[in-house]
Amino acid sequence: MNKKILRRAEPYLWIAPSVILMAIFIVTPILKVFQMAGNKVSRTGQLRGFNNFENFATVLKNPTFGLVLKNTIVWTIAVVVLSTVLGFVLALILNNKFRGRKIARAIVVFPWATTLVIQASAWNFIINTDYGTLNTLLMKLGILSAPMNWTPTPEAYFAWEIACGIFVTVPFVTFCVLSGLQSIDTTYYEAATVDGANYWQKLFKITLPLVKSSLTVSTVLNIIYVFNSFPIIWTMTKGDPANHTDTLVTYLYKLAFYNGRQGEAAAVSVIGFIILLICASTYMIYTLRKGDDEL
Repeated sequence: MNKKILRRAEPYLWIAPSVILMAIFIVTPILKVFQMAGNKVSRTGQLRGFNNFENFATVLKNPTFGLVLKNTIVWTIAVVVLSTVLGFVLALILNNKFRGRKIARAIVVFPWATTLVIQASAWNFIINTDYGTLNTLLMKLGILSAPMNWTPTPEAYFAWEIACGIFVTVPFVTFCVLSGLQSIDTTYYEAATVDGANYWQKLFKITLPLVKSSLTVSTVLNIIYVFNSFPIIWTMTKGDPANHTDTLVTYLYKLAFYNGRQGEAAAVSVIGFIILLICASTYMIYTLRKGDDEL
């Protein structure tokens, strides 16, 4: 009897250390943030008692929050959608056999292997008006006669941040989709060719359905990753001027560590968590249901 119990308990004993570490370093801080969001918090992070969710009311009444939330939505949708499309196209190209394919794959993965701070700093250097490489290159080619200001408005700077976000996200999507493409049995394509199917019919009837799981995983992870992305925006603009390039993560960082309003920062964090949970869950449920309907 004891041996039977031990055999049943053995898998749980193996994963127990990981569960304990997750509880200490992930679950506990999350619960702490929720607790701070519902309490009055001192500048040193000490809880001063329940405040009837005034932190949420203060955040939602602030016009800056609306601007930051809009920026976050635009940032997440633009980066995720465009990087998914570009990554899918690149995966299709890299799945073909051609000379130098290994080198091409290494080049594609390079932006993902480099730290985000370095990438953002490089993009800042490229678009700099006075000494940026973009102006230097265009002037040497004779396209420009004088340096151009590539960031005349906050919206323009935010667009460059989105471009940087897409650039560093595309490799992840590419290799997720590429792994799915390489798992497809070639006999499907051979049978489709015999039946007279063209390239686009193969793409939409064979390739897309069979890599849907890879696309779903990469999209959900990208939504979480991009929504919570901090280094690119912080390195390039720090959310300036006047919060016009801030997203929720940079905004709550300012609230907590620049202004000492840690209760409000926790409230912003909880709001972001709820938005992200709803979006990711909705996408997963919709994708899975659509897959079941097709089956």
